[in-house]
Amino acid sequence: MYPKPQQLQPRPSSLPDLRGQLGGRKLFIIALRCGRLANRLSLFANFIALAEHQGHRVINFTFHSYAELFETTRRDIYCAYPVPDRRSWLDAVPGVAYLLRKTRILYHAVRTFGVLNEQFPVFGTKVVTIRERPRQNVTALEGPEVQEQIREAKVVFVHGFHFRAPGWVKLHAEKIRAYFRPIAKHERASRQAVDRLREHADVVVGVHIRRGDYAGWAGGKYFFPVSRYAAWMHELAEQFPGSKVSFLVCSNEPLDAREFSGLSVGFAAGSPVEDIYALAGCDYVMGALSSFTQWASFYGGKPLLHLRDSKDRIEREKFRVCYFEEVPQ
Repeated sequence: MYPKPQQLQPRPSSLPDLRGQLGGRKLFIIALRCGRLANRLSLFANFIALAEHQGHRVINFTFHSYAELFETTRRDIYCAYPVPDRRSWLDAVPGVAYLLRKTRILYHAVRTFGVLNEQFPVFGTKVVTIRERPRQNVTALEGPEVQEQIREAKVVFVHGFHFRAPGWVKLHAEKIRAYFRPIAKHERASRQAVDRLREHADVVVGVHIRRGDYAGWAGGKYFFPVSRYAAWMHELAEQFPGSKVSFLVCSNEPLDAREFSGLSVGFAAGSPVEDIYALAGCDYVMGALSSFTQWASFYGGKPLLHLRDSKDRIEREKFRVCYFEEVPQ
């Protein structure tokens, strides 16, 4: 399975307070939603790596849509990192946190403030809004451009998806994984999906067959027929001589086991969070280019191969653990 995350301990006085003084630490506020579950996990993880490496803090109201799925964020209206050492009164008063998440008031407030701050920078360099660099696949958080822009800031509003810090993500991977541990029922379901295959297999490969929205995304570039995935799976199985290989298939469309003739195949439950963490529990992960498989590879510490063209050939030695070096596009 995936490595069990270490227990994440709260830090003293880590609860973000927008009214207070931040001292030498910066507060990063992710202020623009970017896609669905895997996209938001990926962006959040990179800012956690930044915060951990440089001693800053992050709050992320854009994560409210998925906060209930994770042990840490379900108890914290701020979706804050580091983990608060005490509950906010907004979490303590029954119903308040639920109402704030459902109405998205906090998200709309910080998004609006971030835009207004660009147009009317009344706080000078102390409060800044950063955006991803145009025409760049990755805007490097470790890079001199971003670091200079935030150098004097106390509060930083983040607008964009392409911010990445792969070196810091790799360095602080265990703390990031601990933060994003799913709640027990989802962790158990994802584990069971893989365990059923392990009973009769030496190697379990997770396969993400992205259909549906991929018919139009990027001009359908990564929209491959199921038969092509099945051929790739046969190709990979042959590279484990003497071992029984089973495949855990996840997809956003219903699939039929008969489409995978000659292969040992199981199917994940279909819930996005359970599917992505089930993939993380496999020994290898492959699929069309997406943040979904990137997250599975990173969280599980498992080698990933992205399928970019229908003519691609599978080579086992090309699988690599993902640390978000690339933004899918």
